[in-house]
Amino acid sequence: MGPRGLGALTPPRRAGHGGGTGGGGTFAAPEHPALLSLQVGTNGVISTQDFPRETQYVDDDFPTDFPVIAPFLADLDTSGDRGNIYYRQDDSPDVLDQAVGYIQAGFPRTAGSFVPTNAFIATWEDVGAYQELSQDTEPSTKLNTFQAVIAYNDEDTYTIFLYPNGGLQFLGTRPKESYNVQLELPARVGFSWGDGDDPKRDGLFHSLASSEQALRNLEWESNTGVPGVWVFRVGSMDHVELGGSEGAGPGMPQSLPVHPDPDYTHTLYSRADHVSTELPGHHPSHGSRTPVLLGFVPERREAQEQSHRLHPDRDGGTQQSYSANPSSYSSGHHGVGVEEDVHFNPDVFTYSASSKETCAQHHGRCSPHAFCTDYATGFCCHCQATFYGNGRQCLPEGAVHRLNGKVSGSLTVGRASVRFQDVDLHAYIVGSDGRAYTAISGVPQPAARALLPLLPIGGLFAWLFALEEPGSENGFSITGAEFTQSLEVTFYPGGETVQVTQTAEGLGPDNYLSLKTHIQGEVPFLPENVTVHITPYKELYYYSSSAVTSSGQREYVVAAGTANQTLSYRLQQNITFSSCSHARLPAEQQLSVARAFALYDSQEHVLRYALAARIGSAQDVDECAEGLSQCGAFTMCLNMPGSYRCECRSGYQPAGDGQACVHVDECTENRCHPAATCYNTPGSFSCRCQPGYEGDGFQCTYVAEGNPQRLTPCQHEQMYPREVPPGPSPVGDRHVPQCDEEGRYRPLQCHGSTGYCWCVDAAGQEIAGTRTAPGTTPPRCGSPESIQQLTPCEHARMYPREVLPGPFPVGDGHVPQCDEEGRYRPLQCHGSTGHCWCVDAAGQEIAGTRTAPGTTPPRCGSPEVVTVTLPVPEPTERPPSMCERWRQSLLEHYGGSPRSDQYVPQCDPQGHFTPLQCHGDSGYCWCVDESGREIQGTRSEPGTTPPCIPSVAPPTVRPSPRPDVSPPATGTFLLYAQGQQIGYLPLNGTRLQKEAAKTLLSLHGSIVVGIDYDCREKMIYWTDVAGRTISRASLEPGAEPETVINSGLISPEGLAVDHLRRAMFWTDSGLDRIERARLDGSERRVLFDTELVNPRAIAVDPVRGNLYWTDWNREAPKIETSTVNGANRRVLVHTDIGLPNGLTFDPFSKLLCWADAGTKHLECTFPDGTGRHVIQNNLNYPFSIISYANHFYHTDWRRDGVIAVNKDTGSFTDEYLPEQRSHLYGITAVYPYCPGGKTHPKSHPL
Repeated sequence: MGPRGLGALTPPRRAGHGGGTGGGGTFAAPEHPALLSLQVGTNGVISTQDFPRETQYVDDDFPTDFPVIAPFLADLDTSGDRGNIYYRQDDSPDVLDQAVGYIQAGFPRTAGSFVPTNAFIATWEDVGAYQELSQDTEPSTKLNTFQAVIAYNDEDTYTIFLYPNGGLQFLGTRPKESYNVQLELPARVGFSWGDGDDPKRDGLFHSLASSEQALRNLEWESNTGVPGVWVFRVGSMDHVELGGSEGAGPGMPQSLPVHPDPDYTHTLYSRADHVSTELPGHHPSHGSRTPVLLGFVPERREAQEQSHRLHPDRDGGTQQSYSANPSSYSSGHHGVGVEEDVHFNPDVFTYSASSKETCAQHHGRCSPHAFCTDYATGFCCHCQATFYGNGRQCLPEGAVHRLNGKVSGSLTVGRASVRFQDVDLHAYIVGSDGRAYTAISGVPQPAARALLPLLPIGGLFAWLFALEEPGSENGFSITGAEFTQSLEVTFYPGGETVQVTQTAEGLGPDNYLSLKTHIQGEVPFLPENVTVHITPYKELYYYSSSAVTSSGQREYVVAAGTANQTLSYRLQQNITFSSCSHARLPAEQQLSVARAFALYDSQEHVLRYALAARIGSAQDVDECAEGLSQCGAFTMCLNMPGSYRCECRSGYQPAGDGQACVHVDECTENRCHPAATCYNTPGSFSCRCQPGYEGDGFQCTYVAEGNPQRLTPCQHEQMYPREVPPGPSPVGDRHVPQCDEEGRYRPLQCHGSTGYCWCVDAAGQEIAGTRTAPGTTPPRCGSPESIQQLTPCEHARMYPREVLPGPFPVGDGHVPQCDEEGRYRPLQCHGSTGHCWCVDAAGQEIAGTRTAPGTTPPRCGSPEVVTVTLPVPEPTERPPSMCERWRQSLLEHYGGSPRSDQYVPQCDPQGHFTPLQCHGDSGYCWCVDESGREIQGTRSEPGTTPPCIPSVAPPTVRPSPRPDVSPPATGTFLLYAQGQQIGYLPLNGTRLQKEAAKTLLSLHGSIVVGIDYDCREKMIYWTDVAGRTISRASLEPGAEPETVINSGLISPEGLAVDHLRRAMFWTDSGLDRIERARLDGSERRVLFDTELVNPRAIAVDPVRGNLYWTDWNREAPKIETSTVNGANRRVLVHTDIGLPNGLTFDPFSKLLCWADAGTKHLECTFPDGTGRHVIQNNLNYPFSIISYANHFYHTDWRRDGVIAVNKDTGSFTDEYLPEQRSHLYGITAVYPYCPGGKTHPKSHPL
């Protein structure tokens, strides 16, 4: 294609690396009071701001988080002499007349009097798509040419996009972070304001083209009558009006009726209501007119003082170059060049010119491993790829680093004063996993031992070189090697205070960081032969342009032999540094220290600290754990989202001032049995039966001639009144029942203080419908025996209750078996599980009698033998324990049927109190000791459970969860792959519970693409294109990932698990294969290795034994199917399909559905290919999809999130956008059960 145009091309001005890094050139205008600064980017964009990091915008859909004018936003490249980028300001009449012609063609009515005074012209000539080249690949020969023109005067501004015939030879580029996954994201054309609370997700924008078809039509369609020419009015950046909506001018065919309303004004939209003006798929004729690029005549080079060019050096980097203007020096990935003065619309852009430092003057300040960038108000240094730091100092990523320094101090340790000067400090950093080791030698005693708890001395290095989670930066990436840390630590309970100052003085030879440390103040004395243990912690860091601050409270344990003491200190630190004013610092980040050690080597006289840390996005800080609460003595701190609450510990109540808590005398509340004595203790109490009685104090039995005489339920309830059950009229306070001479409930019961009356049965239970109001005639109640009423057993059959805890959990409600007279049968068995046990006359399980399914049921006597007293144990049966006796007593006290809000102690199979006790279903729980007494400070609120350890025997040892694994809760949830991690997103019905989303598994060094779940063994399986492996991990706590396939893979992408056959299937787009193996990786074999070009998604129907997969071969995309054994292969879908990235089989609706990034459709069909229909026709860029209930959930590369689509309506119902922005790959749903279908393994051999 030969270039055409008017005007002259002037000398090159260059701004940036040609390898698709988003570099830009700067253009400024002076002749008007309000001036302009424009950035021209390699990646087909113009902005009024500096460009952010390329990965923040080059792959994402509109809106962007900075303002852009985008004639062709994609990952472009000008390295290897592939193209140039020119830009300039032009006020020549020829160029302005040509611009006016296009503008008036698009706006024949409103622009008839528009006369521009200047035009800014940017031209991308023969630029290529960025490629990661290897020895085996050749650069693509497809090159693009296009142009953007901004024509303006003091009153108005118009933008023109020009696409010459044949100028767009490629329509998209490979995404960043795509690794071995073959993808191509279409370019974006339009405008984005970059505003809003989250501009990346809800800012204003206008999209002209973002699909392949719309991009292909850019050079054929038009809104001016000239193919390839598009005009927009941008009077202000929040209002973009598309030309062509006013009707064509005289003799000018109207090429594109954008909207039927001729007065329609196309403004910028938010994501919520945006409708793109995408170009249609037809190609109407426009005559012979073709676009003319303004001022584009590359053969003319004589006017070299007016135009400027972006270009790299031969290595793909950027050369240093100078023009006639000495300030035009530019270097690096984001290099910017000459600034010029032009008129511009004062209502749109502003620019304040002032004297500034430039790269030309000060590039020597940058690290040799950094590039320099000029900005409108100065310059900044940025580390090159594979290095990190603040640009002034850069270190290689993942390498081992060393720090050297001196430590001086003046300390008071107990009563001793200790001084030391310039003792040695050495630190060793393992950057690949965030470990920091610090050694300080020569500190005299007793100061060295007293400094053991002062972990923040080494903690500074943990923050500096923490392992970075995606989207986060460690301290060195922000401060570099020049900063000052000021730290103040106050120890408790003594109140000793010490100040630490650490000053970093830059990098020395071999990149050793040099550091000076000074310690001054008072620290607690620690005796010899003690060790200090420091628990892992999390710390929130707050960032500003020149300072980082943090505060918190740390606990440490001082141990000497078997004795130990828990102490704490509060810290506040401030780190000051000099930063680039254009650096984008995070507002806050969280440092997570997984391991922390401190020890003193008395032989070598060396104090050592060791930490392992990672830095990530800020999460809700636990003020209680971090010591940030203001809770007083005898209080319990409860963390809440964004805050905390103080509550009094058990046995304490709020004081009069509302701030502190005072002790409660529980004995005044008569919690013990009337025949027991109460003993009050701080925070608790105990009960002991009086002489002549036996029991645990809560229940005492009179001993007469060795035979216990128990109270009847009515007499017992008189001592322990219970709440009246809910009725038509609330009663409120407790009811003391009336008993007859024999201790039985009187048929008529009346509430003494309110006057309500009602009838009861023999068990004291209110008979429904008998309650009367005060002042009315009480009900006529016969004797309980004469009333036709349900027995307790018959009542329990109508309202099944949970089986009490035993050695074998039963779970759901038990429907008891009653005899002919309505009494409980002595032997009770659970219908669905097979557990059996003996009961007494009240239907209460007799401790120690429960048997497992399939075993011989226990031999149970008649209930009368065990009426009210506890059963007499056989010689071979252990006697009931205190827990079981107390439980039996309370159950009888509650009439055999405790309500959900009444406490019943929980006992284990051996009769011991279970460590965790809960108050019915209220959600309040606490830990107890071996006697069942509450352990002070362990009571928790609903929604949290205290960690209780058995006190009778050592706890069962099982592996602790990996620090990077967070076990999921029960219920249905989604799992999604996001680079080096697998995310967890629970569902509430079909709604996304976004607030509960979290990282399930971190897999550093991996790129997880395909993901699926084995519902039988509760295992998650995934493919890793970075490690070229297939792995799995159990969802149980403490599980470790296991690699099952580690050879013979190149780019494993799609993955499907057959839970019935215990097999897995996967696609490999590098080998163009489809394979299968057993879930342990054995019996592996190739199913297909022919007629495959780009296999990606794969799905299995285990019940019918069918396999489905997609092939996004651009020449002939298709969806195929076969049996799971590879038989009966056939093409299922091959028409009207583009890039079928995602595929799912719904086992409930029996539909096969796919998400197509080419057609932007979500479609479904029956397994035989019939009944094909579209669910949604406006997807963004889907990658993977899963079906659950009446919704689809798919990952999207434009939104970097999970999108929910209703199956019935096709509407978008919800989306989850993780805070850490990076591409999401595979997605799967985890059910609490397996979908139906049974298959014998032998009937489907591998």
